Amino acid sequence: MILQALNRYYDILAEEPESKIAPLGYSKTGVSYAINLSRDGKILDIIRLYSTVNRGKKTIEVPVRMTVPEQIKRSGSRPPPNFLCDNSSYVLGISEKDQTKPEHSIQRFEMFREFHIELLCKADCPEARAVIAFLNDHDTSSAAEEPNIQRHLPDILKGGNLVFTLEGSGYIHENPDIRKVWENHKSEHANAYMGQCLVTGDIQPIARLHASIKGIKGAQSTGATLVGFNDRAYESYNRVGGQGLNAPTSEKAAFAYTTALNYLLSSDNPYAKIVIGDTTVVYWAESPNKIYESVFISLFNPESVDTETEESGQRRGFAEHQRMREIALKIKRGDPIDSRSILKDLDEKDTRFYVLGLAPNKARTAIRFFYTDPFSKIVDHLIAHYQDMEIIPDYNTSHIFTPYQMVQETVSKKSKDKKASPLLGGALMRAVLTNAPYPAALYYCILARVRADMDDEKSRIRKINAIRAAIIKAYLIRKFRHLNIPEIQEVLRMSINKESTNKAYLLGRLFAVMEKAQVDAAQPVKLNATIKDRYFTSACASPATVFPLLLKLSQHHISKAKYGYFYDHLIEEIFGQMNMDGQPIPKHLNLDEQGIFVMGYYHQRQAFFAAKETKTDELNEKGE
Repeated sequence: MILQALNRYYDILAEEPESKIAPLGYSKTGVSYAINLSRDGKILDIIRLYSTVNRGKKTIEVPVRMTVPEQIKRSGSRPPPNFLCDNSSYVLGISEKDQTKPEHSIQRFEMFREFHIELLCKADCPEARAVIAFLNDHDTSSAAEEPNIQRHLPDILKGGNLVFTLEGSGYIHENPDIRKVWENHKSEHANAYMGQCLVTGDIQPIARLHASIKGIKGAQSTGATLVGFNDRAYESYNRVGGQGLNAPTSEKAAFAYTTALNYLLSSDNPYAKIVIGDTTVVYWAESPNKIYESVFISLFNPESVDTETEESGQRRGFAEHQRMREIALKIKRGDPIDSRSILKDLDEKDTRFYVLGLAPNKARTAIRFFYTDPFSKIVDHLIAHYQDMEIIPDYNTSHIFTPYQMVQETVSKKSKDKKASPLLGGALMRAVLTNAPYPAALYYCILARVRADMDDEKSRIRKINAIRAAIIKAYLIRKFRHLNIPEIQEVLRMSINKESTNKAYLLGRLFAVMEKAQVDAAQPVKLNATIKDRYFTSACASPATVFPLLLKLSQHHISKAKYGYFYDHLIEEIFGQMNMDGQPIPKHLNLDEQGIFVMGYYHQRQAFFAAKETKTDELNEKGE
C-alpha cells in the first residue's frame, strides 16, 4: 500500500512543472562542481556550485540539487560509474583513498572513460566530442597539480559530485542529443526478467535494485534501502533469480516510488519533513492541490510557521501560505478551532491523505508507522489532540504543545544525551493521528521526570510545568474515555474544579496550598527549597506518611503568613470535601492517582496566580 500510494503521488508530481521532479531515467542529486571544458577537451575552469540555506539559526552552504542521469546504486568492490555526474575518483581519477590504495581511483577512472566513450560516440555534437577529448587526454598521475583542480582540491577530494559544461554555455548532460543516447542506453539495458509488478499489476521488467532513500535523520548519508534482499536467507518461494524478485517491483514503479519519497524528504519539497525522536515524518495528499499539506503542517506544528520566509511562502503559493499563517496564529492564541473553519474552501474534504514515519536501521529504512485517512478525519483527530492537551498556561508558555515538544519533555535538560526513546515518537504520532489513547510510556516518563527534577531557574527546569500537566491530563482523559469512566474525567479539565471530591485531586490541591503558605511566610526572603523540593515525591506516592507532618508544618507557616487566615480557611475547605469515613488520607496512590495528584497541585497553583493577576488588574483600573 505504501509503494502504491507513493507511485500515484509520483504521477501527480510529474504533471506539476514547479515540482521539478526527475523524469524516468533521471534523478535529483547534489552537485558540488562543474568542470568547464573547451571544445578540444581542455579544462578552462572548475566552477563551484553551492547554494546557501537556513538550517535553524545557521546559514550553511549545500551542493546545488540538479536533475542528472539516474544514479546507480553501488555495491561490490568495483562499482560501475554514473553517466556524466560522479565523484572525483571516477571523473578525475583522484581521491583521498589514493594514499592507502594507489589503484583505487585509477581503476574507477578507466571504467568511467570506457563507459563514456562507448556511449558518447553515438552522439554527434560538440559537447560529446569535448568530453571524449578530455577523457582521452586526461592524465590521472598529474591531475592534482592541474591549476584549476588544485585551487579546489581539498573540497573536491571530499567526494562531492562533478558535472561537465562546455565553455560555460550549459550543462552537457542536459544536451538533447546526449539525453537521447542515455535514454536509449537505459531502454536497451533494462532488466531482462519480466514479471507481474506487485505495485501496478502490469507485466514489466522487474527492478533488481531499488534506489536509496536519502534525507532520513540518523541514516547513512549515502541513503538507506526501503525494499531489498541481499542474501539467499531472505529469499523465498524459489525467487532466486535476482535480488529484487522476492518483492517483484517493475523498474518504472521502483523509480516512481523512490523518486517521490526522496522528493518528500528533500529541500525541494516546500512542506518540510517533521522529525520526532528518531522518526522522520513525511506527508502528502492524493491531489495536486497543495492546500492540504499547508493545513496539515499548520495544525501539526504551528510553531514552524514563525520561521517561514517570504521565499518559502512564494514557493508554496500565496493562498497556501496565507492559510498556514491563519491557522497557526489561531492555535497559538488559543482561539477555539473547528474543522468547519479549517476545511473551508476545500471542495474535496475526503481527499485521501497519507502520513509516513521512517526510522534508520543501519543500511535499511524501518517503517515506524503509516497512516492514511480522508483529510477531514485527520483534521478532526488533530483538533481532538489540541482539545485534550488544552490547559491553563503557566508563566510565558504557549497554548499549544507539539508532539516534538511532548517527546523532548521526557528527556532531562541536564543530560548530555538529549535523545528520547526511539519508539516513543512513532507511538505518540499514531495516537495523535488515530485519536487513540496516548502511549503509557509517555505518561510514565513524565511522572519519572516529575519525581527526579528540581526547580532550577538557571537551567529553565520546572518540576511541574504546563506541558507536563497537559500530557498527564491528556493521557488520563483518553484512557478513562476509552475505559468509559466519566466520573474521573471531572478533574481532568483545563483549570481548577473546586467541586471535585476526588481524594488524589484534593490532596494535590492541599499540597499546593501548604507550599504557598510556606512561601508567603518567608517573604521577602526567597527560599532555596520548599516542601515541594523535599516532600512532593513522597506525598504523591504515599500521602498518609507525609501529610500529617506537612499539616503540622503548615500551621507554623500560616501563623507567620500575611494572609494566613485565608490559607487556613482553604485547607479546612479542602478537608471538608474529603470523605472522612474511614481513612481520609490514603496510604498509597497508584500511578493514575499520582497523575491526578499532580493535576490538583497544578490547578491550585495556577488558581493562585490567576487570582493575583486579577487583583493586580483591578488595582490598575482604579489607578492605585
